[in-house]
Amino acid sequence: MSTYLLVHGAWHSGQCWERVVPLLASAGHRVAAPSLTGHGDKAHLLSREVGLDTHVDDIVRLIIEEDLTEVVLVGHSYAGLVISSAANQIPDRIAHLVYLDAMVPEDGESAADVQPVTQVLIDRAATSGIDWRVPPLPEMPPPSGLFGVTDPADVAWLRTMLSDQSVRSLQQPVRLDNPAVNTIPRTHIHCVAGVPEGIARRPIPAIQPNGTPAQVWELATGHDCMITMPVELAELLLKLG
Repeated sequence: MSTYLLVHGAWHSGQCWERVVPLLASAGHRVAAPSLTGHGDKAHLLSREVGLDTHVDDIVRLIIEEDLTEVVLVGHSYAGLVISSAANQIPDRIAHLVYLDAMVPEDGESAADVQPVTQVLIDRAATSGIDWRVPPLPEMPPPSGLFGVTDPADVAWLRTMLSDQSVRSLQQPVRLDNPAVNTIPRTHIHCVAGVPEGIARRPIPAIQPNGTPAQVWELATGHDCMITMPVELAELLLKLG
């Protein structure tokens, strides 16, 4: 039995994994899909002080309090930063890092560094009435849709779980100063359909930090693959358990 810890991206909540969790659990694995501070059942805790460090603490605290080990730590989008810093703190508890259409940072980088379009959102927030929070991205025409979701019923469901993201979470730097984090195997899953203009994905080096060949898989769907292709995503994740 493996433990899958699924970490949602910016603006989302743990509810976005609702279609994936039972697929992993029915295969006999332990699964957790928490909402980060300021989102989902913790939306009321959103403040200008909530940052990347807050979200990293959410994940590290959960792993330690639940005494989780051999964790397959999955980070979607912005959560690539969260899982990186979390693994930096407790590398001995992490069996695998999965970057799910995610930001893949270097030490000292913020979300705005990894994905420059993020800075545009931060600048836009600075001119609004509440400069410390960034509203969710708007829905775009297909195939981009709302975070890659185009089915009207799914779009309506997704809207129920979206909330503002704190600017601080997009500006705080990742900490990757523990050499042990480089020994953890990585897998990258890219969603290759309906990629919006302005989104730039960094090339994945052919060799992982641990010296093994890079593992990169693709899903022919939009960004929120846990909503649009839950079965296919679960099948890929189960290969790692």
